[in-house]
Amino acid sequence: MATTLPTSASAATAAVRFFQPTGFCLPTAYPVFSPSRSPIRRLSVVACSPGTGGVAGQATSREDTVRIVAVVGDGSISPLKDTPWEEVMRHTADRLKWVDEGFEMLVFTDKSMDRDDFRKALSRCDMLVNVAITGQESVQCLIQNSKNILNVLCFQSSPSLLNKLGGKYVRYTGEQDFFGKLASVGKPSGAEESTEVLKTISNAWERHNSDDIRFCLLVVVNAYIRPVDMLQNLRAKGLSTLSCMIQNCGPQILNCLFDPDCRKAIQCLNSCSPTDQVCNYRCIASYESPHLEAFSLCVLQKHNCLELNAEIPSKPSVTPLSMFREQPLSHEVAEDLFVGWLDNLEWSWRVVAGQNPAYDQFPCQYQIFYRGKAKGSFWYEPIFQVKTLDGELVWRRRKYRVRRASIPGTFYFSVLDNGVVSKEFWTIVDVSDDFSWGLFHYHGAAQAAGQSYTGAVLVTPDGSYPEGDNPRLDSALEKCGIKKWELYMVDNCSCMGAPLGIPEGSRLHYQIAPGNEAGIMQRI
Repeated sequence: MATTLPTSASAATAAVRFFQPTGFCLPTAYPVFSPSRSPIRRLSVVACSPGTGGVAGQATSREDTVRIVAVVGDGSISPLKDTPWEEVMRHTADRLKWVDEGFEMLVFTDKSMDRDDFRKALSRCDMLVNVAITGQESVQCLIQNSKNILNVLCFQSSPSLLNKLGGKYVRYTGEQDFFGKLASVGKPSGAEESTEVLKTISNAWERHNSDDIRFCLLVVVNAYIRPVDMLQNLRAKGLSTLSCMIQNCGPQILNCLFDPDCRKAIQCLNSCSPTDQVCNYRCIASYESPHLEAFSLCVLQKHNCLELNAEIPSKPSVTPLSMFREQPLSHEVAEDLFVGWLDNLEWSWRVVAGQNPAYDQFPCQYQIFYRGKAKGSFWYEPIFQVKTLDGELVWRRRKYRVRRASIPGTFYFSVLDNGVVSKEFWTIVDVSDDFSWGLFHYHGAAQAAGQSYTGAVLVTPDGSYPEGDNPRLDSALEKCGIKKWELYMVDNCSCMGAPLGIPEGSRLHYQIAPGNEAGIMQRI
């Protein structure tokens, strides 16, 4: 569902901690996403001593190119739909380039460590990532050849391989699940800062998806190698944030702190990992209140107290569908493709699967597109289900204004959601001639919340995956740089009672519709 829902709980969390008697810490904004495809923003606090502040691991190098070497066990299998780790990491290398062309990751198997190009890459790298390395010979080779590498991460590998951040050794402790738990070895300088970074890394990897594997690597780059622009909202802002909040949003702070639901939302958010997007959204969905929305509107949108900024990503560059039913795609037909099955059914499309892990696992996602009463107006309303912390299933609905972009099949979306404006750029990648499936790609950003994101949704009329081999769908996914094993399947069972419907006087298809192969409909 594509919405970006930065929420006030972020700033409210900071407000609570700022006023605690134990002293203050510099606030840090972490990205969180809602299933409406809305990144909900959460503001948390970097671990620090009372009266002090700062982020973990200041960058040690401003060199333009960041060199990463990944070594995977030959033939090892990942938990991402049993995809070989080598394929997962090579795809991650491609996706790092979407963030910054200066990020270079070379991937090797442990059977190729005797090659000259491997030794050369290892001697120059800023970070080594070991995945599923268990053979004793490979382990010893990596230990001997990584002594001078400042950053080493080891996952699903022999316990003899130690992790290292900023030159400090760290190790796994506790239950040895897929990635285990990370902890600092001994009491090195900056242990508290390293622990915060390690917690973020561990939570990211435990999600078992391509977005968070990449995010994990970016966190290390940002903390120990050089700043990463897309993670700017993980950095502390200082006293200017507190001053802005007090001067401009005092009533909203107090209202939030004294409102039971708003206060519960903050407490709930504090119990979540900063990168646990599902946990954070469930907190918001369970304890939504007008005071929470008013707070985010004041602190984030109106006054930008967190001094955040984000731009809509430009990569990957996805070209829109250019022909439909052997005719050049026009703006009117492109809108008709969005309107889809509405009229035949109570909705335009149902989401089958999506690439972004933040929201695409949430159940019962409906899309409704329609033309408004006003000339040229077009609207998108996603409806989706959320399971609250109390075990209830509740429905949520958002409303977007949609405008045509310059090329048919591309659109600008915008919404004021939970107090923050989100803007997105959508592309109709492909829709089958019989409307049996469609693939829509999006780039988005919530500027005031400092978060940008990308993703895609596969849609069908009934929410079931298209049957049989589908080379056309495979090609559409490839255009987006998406692998099938990255897709999250949506649970479309138990979807009774969805709050569907469109405003009276809305207009639907203009020229084409399912079952209408060539006729001009022109519903005006």
